[in-house]
Amino acid sequence: MFVLNRVLFAGSIIVPESTSLTACHFSAVHRRTCPRRNSPYSSVDSERYSSLVKSVMSSRVSSQTPETLQAEDDHVYGPVVKAQMPSRTEQRLPKTLHPFINSERTVETEEPEAGPPARILLNRGKSRPFIPSVTRILQQTLSPEQIFYLERWKRRMIAELGEEGFKEYSQNIFKQGKLFHSALEDILTSADTWRNKNLSETPQCPPEAQGYIQSISHVLEDVSAVRAIESSVQHGSLNYLGIVDCVARYRGVLCIIDWKTSEKPKPFLSNTYDNPVQVAAYAGALNSDGNYKYQVENGLIVVAYKDGSPAHAHQINSELMSEYWKTWLIRLEDYREQKSSASSSMSPEK
Repeated sequence: MFVLNRVLFAGSIIVPESTSLTACHFSAVHRRTCPRRNSPYSSVDSERYSSLVKSVMSSRVSSQTPETLQAEDDHVYGPVVKAQMPSRTEQRLPKTLHPFINSERTVETEEPEAGPPARILLNRGKSRPFIPSVTRILQQTLSPEQIFYLERWKRRMIAELGEEGFKEYSQNIFKQGKLFHSALEDILTSADTWRNKNLSETPQCPPEAQGYIQSISHVLEDVSAVRAIESSVQHGSLNYLGIVDCVARYRGVLCIIDWKTSEKPKPFLSNTYDNPVQVAAYAGALNSDGNYKYQVENGLIVVAYKDGSPAHAHQINSELMSEYWKTWLIRLEDYREQKSSASSSMSPEK
């Protein structure tokens, strides 16, 4: 006989609490006439498990509702903290938004008469005050993530090549880049047109740069009206300078053109890391520099490959340039704060 302490539902029969039922209530109505089979549980030691069966059958069924269970859980474990949707971090803005465009200059609607590209040399005399370059500022304001990946790459290269091997590798990369820029400068300043497919075979192109020149040959077909090559630019009020690779029209749009070399493909603008910020910094400096009578609102980053495979050309329109200009202003502020903190720590205590 089993004793049920709570209300049970057996089909459509409601059994009240503490009602005693005999086993016959749960027996089948019709008895089979076929030979009885041995139950697989007949060999179970019922005495051994009788206490377990009694404890299970005599346990009370909770009458709590979902609300009371929730209250009990809150009391024991504390209230449930629901995960919130991640909110977008507010974009950091520069403290002072210096203008990207020089309002005192008018935008050229027509191309001026053709002439030799400008090349203003950088003058760093001892008597002149130190002015940081765009490259220096960007290198000293790298994010922790950028520093981590850069150091990891360096350690991996040293482990593979050794200290001397890595040093030689870095020197070769620098040499190849310099030869590439020199050969490109000769091509762009040449009186002959460069729109042909045999640029890498020109006499002034060294063997180390032939692959890179061949790589950018299809880009050069869309370059015209070169205004400046390897020319320095300086922002008077923000006090920084840089050297622009090229200022020319690409597919009819006047651009700051930055020529880059890479061993790995960089098919997307995001693969070029801080290069768009660098281009925006150059454009802002040029627009402020009195040596240039025009303004540049667009940019172009060309990534050339040593094996001669087609270079990737990443255009940066005026809207994107404005955003990268804001990023540059933030990096410039960070650089100045670093310099200020360093100066304060080096000054003698009063």
